[in-house]
Amino acid sequence: MRETTGKPFGLQWGAVSFCLLSLVLLAGRAFAQILDVTEPQKPDSVSDAKTESMFPHTFDHGKLFLAGQINFIFQTHPPFGAKYTGPNSLQPYYEKATSRVMTLYTGYQFTPTMEALVDVEETGGQGLSQALGMAGFPNLDAVRNPTLGQEPYIARAMFHSVVPLSPQRVEGGPGPLSTFSELPARRLEFRFGKFGIVDFFDVNGVGSDSHMQFMNWAIDQNGAYDFAADTRGYTWGGIIEYQAPTWGFRSAEALMPTVANGINMQWNLRRARGESYEFELHRGILPKKDGMIRLLGYTNYGNMGSYREAVNQYLEGKTAKPDITNHPLQTTLKYGFGVNLEQALTKNVTAYGRFGWNNGKTESWVFTEIDQSVAAGFAVNGRKWGRKGDRFGGAFVSNALSGDHRRYLALGGVGFIIGDGALNYGRENIW
Repeated sequence: MRETTGKPFGLQWGAVSFCLLSLVLLAGRAFAQILDVTEPQKPDSVSDAKTESMFPHTFDHGKLFLAGQINFIFQTHPPFGAKYTGPNSLQPYYEKATSRVMTLYTGYQFTPTMEALVDVEETGGQGLSQALGMAGFPNLDAVRNPTLGQEPYIARAMFHSVVPLSPQRVEGGPGPLSTFSELPARRLEFRFGKFGIVDFFDVNGVGSDSHMQFMNWAIDQNGAYDFAADTRGYTWGGIIEYQAPTWGFRSAEALMPTVANGINMQWNLRRARGESYEFELHRGILPKKDGMIRLLGYTNYGNMGSYREAVNQYLEGKTAKPDITNHPLQTTLKYGFGVNLEQALTKNVTAYGRFGWNNGKTESWVFTEIDQSVAAGFAVNGRKWGRKGDRFGGAFVSNALSGDHRRYLALGGVGFIIGDGALNYGRENIW
């Protein structure tokens, strides 16, 4: 991040973010009219397009679900000039890196409303500069802890139960997170076990999946959402969800890691836990157009340090440099919220936007070092050129830090993602 202004991001940037999203929607609509002049009254959203697969699925309507996915991401950058390079900088010399994620998805239906899902995953390779130097890192598949082994591990192992509240049925669409081909239109859902919080919260049909959509951390997810997870992105917990035809609500209670970006979880909920809440409205912001509006809130409790206390310790001469980990065992609070929009423009074009904020006073603990983020973009599927599985899209995201966080970094402090040792602050802008 490079300095452009010392002013905190406030209401003026909220207005800018709204204008940015509006411009994207208008530009996307104009682009959509070029691609598809005639628009149906109820178009399909891009996210509804069926995912293409290498082999036909033979378990779509049976009790057993079995599928696999392999994702390779190769990235490189040329040498570039840097006035200084610190411990967490993106390295200025030529780099290349390849990551891989291989997942085996399994599921079994015990009854039409009860199932178990177990996924086995293997990861390897790495990200550029060991996944350091950019808060919005360009490879969501890169594991941030290079000391982890490459042995396969259980990514998800959860029990899923559905309680019908109405006789009407809707299409479910069997997949890795649910094998049910049909679901009650009005229902309660319970999930317990190991899963990824962002499997179910802050989901977006345009930007949520590094396998089929964008690859950047802050574009596929809300950069300011410090959701409960270990360094691989998974946690243990429970989710309760209510779904109706026009709206839905879900809440989760999950484990937090014992240390920032850690692999081991804290099982004592009095010491640490993560809570997420999300309301979704099953409609867009344009009339007669498919869409979704999601409002997110979360609270984290854990052994997190305070940026202001770390700075004060340094200024008082108690530490050689600001050290966010220099504190006794404690439980502190981090909280934030997010807005997530998905809007179909035609049956082939969908626009999306996100806004995220957290209080930025306590240590970035799980996802990345972003305290505020605004993103917008669009996606087009390949129906117009006869390849409905193709995807084309573009997105922009702008990330920021709180005043306490950026002062900590400017005085030489480091986090688990960024920290040059002499940070000259500015917003991180990514296309």
